[in-house]
Amino acid sequence: MPRVKGGPSAHKKHVKVLKLAKGYQESRSKRFRRAQEAVLRAGEHAFGGRKLRRRQLRMAWILRLNGALSSHGINYSKFINGLKSAKIELNRKILSELAIRDSKTFNEVVNKVKKAFK
Repeated sequence: MPRVKGGPSAHKKHVKVLKLAKGYQESRSKRFRRAQEAVLRAGEHAFGGRKLRRRQLRMAWILRLNGALSSHGINYSKFINGLKSAKIELNRKILSELAIRDSKTFNEVVNKVKKAFK
């Protein structure tokens, strides 16, 4: 039985990694070992960046809401508490979009929340 060497599959792997490392600087785009390290690290940063993006979006929604609520004389934490007691199940993303795009509906929601307080 002949010996099987990993030539073609290794070459395919090298080509794949070097293709992913295209655009990297110096040896990171030319040498397989350096490219593999760079691609792995880039993947880790991409994973973390996706988590960070979600965190930042939530912070932006909360800031938008707080800004829109300040004109109604209510702060964010009291508003969220009122939403829960009024049993209104709208998330922060939708609420911030309402505050920007459809102020009439947002005003109705705020008024319902204020009634839930009293």
